[in-house]
Amino acid sequence: MKTCLNSQSTREPTLSWYDLPDEVKKLLIAAANTWEDTAKSQDYIHQVLAIAHQSLDVLVAAYRYFFYKHNDTAALKIATQVIEQISQLEGLPEDWDLLAPILSRRKEEPNIRLYLNAYAASGLVLARLGEIEKATVMTARISEIDHKREFGAATVLHILTHPDDEED
Repeated sequence: MKTCLNSQSTREPTLSWYDLPDEVKKLLIAAANTWEDTAKSQDYIHQVLAIAHQSLDVLVAAYRYFFYKHNDTAALKIATQVIEQISQLEGLPEDWDLLAPILSRRKEEPNIRLYLNAYAASGLVLARLGEIEKATVMTARISEIDHKREFGAATVLHILTHPDDEED
């Protein structure tokens, strides 16, 4: 987790881009500082979720935490909450045929980028969980609109659809 120091170097680091209560910020910093102790850092993440479980910033931090800790079930659950919350906030349609052009047109907007990241991450997590068909659908969808390959879905899709290819 990234932190930003205040102007005085003796002060505690802050998460300046998060509009969250100080208690939540301190718990997120504690989770980052105890990363190597999974039980302890996970406890901090659970405390954060208990306090601010509706905050999009908290949900994104939590799904990324669980994603990198390879707690795939928790990562998928929370990434799905991120996707659902952004869908609601942005008034996005559920039908992919209607949604894809909107995502493509708006992919530089912060909330849409979070949506695309969470959706692509969900595809990778599904692949790790052995849900290859679902993972292939999700990564193919993102790959169609991610021409710059920013979200990693094209790489995952290639691996899923060409498992016998050897690396050069």
